[in-house]
Amino acid sequence: MPLHAKGTGLVFVSNERSNNIIVLDPGTLKLVKDLQTAGRPRDMHFNADHTLLYVACGDDDVIDVIDVAKLEVVGKLATGRSPEAFAIDEARQRLYVSNEENSSLSIIDMTQNITIKEVPTGAEPEGVLLSTDKTTLYVTSEVDDLVHVIKAEDGFVSDSIVTGTRPRRFAATADGKELWVSTELSGEVWIIDRATDAVTDHISFLPPGMRKTDVTPVGLVITADGKTAYVTLGHANHIAVVDVATRKVTGYVLVGDRAWGIALSHDEKTLYVANGLGDDMTVVDVASRKATESVPVGRTPYAIVIDD
Repeated sequence: MPLHAKGTGLVFVSNERSNNIIVLDPGTLKLVKDLQTAGRPRDMHFNADHTLLYVACGDDDVIDVIDVAKLEVVGKLATGRSPEAFAIDEARQRLYVSNEENSSLSIIDMTQNITIKEVPTGAEPEGVLLSTDKTTLYVTSEVDDLVHVIKAEDGFVSDSIVTGTRPRRFAATADGKELWVSTELSGEVWIIDRATDAVTDHISFLPPGMRKTDVTPVGLVITADGKTAYVTLGHANHIAVVDVATRKVTGYVLVGDRAWGIALSHDEKTLYVANGLGDDMTVVDVASRKATESVPVGRTPYAIVIDD
């Protein structure tokens, strides 16, 4: 296997049921590597220089460490039961990992591969977001309809914010003032003021021809200029385009079956959407707001990250 330079643009898709990561060439969307992982790979994050990719593997209670140049698993970090999502603090060499079956957040020392602290959460924690100043963690509890606010230094839970039904994942606005939270079973995105931990608004969705019960938002991403958000709508098989300032939906794009994970290319010209029940990835041209390609991946794709 040839070595790859930093910034290859390679697209990585984790697949929960085929226990692999599909690596695709960004220009041709052809397969570069079918990379086998530990059981049930889900959330993925690069380190700062993109030399390593970390992957939460829920069935084996580990985070696989992948060498991006070699496209090989080179290490493992132990977690709690069923790790789902996580955030990295490289300065402290810490991982913050939600453990779905433990109802906890693990604070892991990456250099020693030990858990420093286990922070209790509501049932089935999922989304994890670390503030840009690395002081505050936000963690969703799917079953308890909460967002926990946690001090990163010592794991102290300073607040728990009630949201819509089954909160899943986060995006922070470009100015850092708001936290957007997808709430799957209420079909909305809830907006939290980070200064006060107060819910200030929520956004509803209904693509043409869909029932309200089909709308199950999960993944979301906000552009670097802070103007536009893209939200995957799950069983409604669309993504929504939202004007951040007005919080108005400005359009919908038809994608695949149970649109789930989402990633935006560095130049913000292309969106990639993981379709969890379609076993494929939809490529969306941002300018035209149209799907241009459907690419088969593995079984039950979960997350997408891009080496750019």
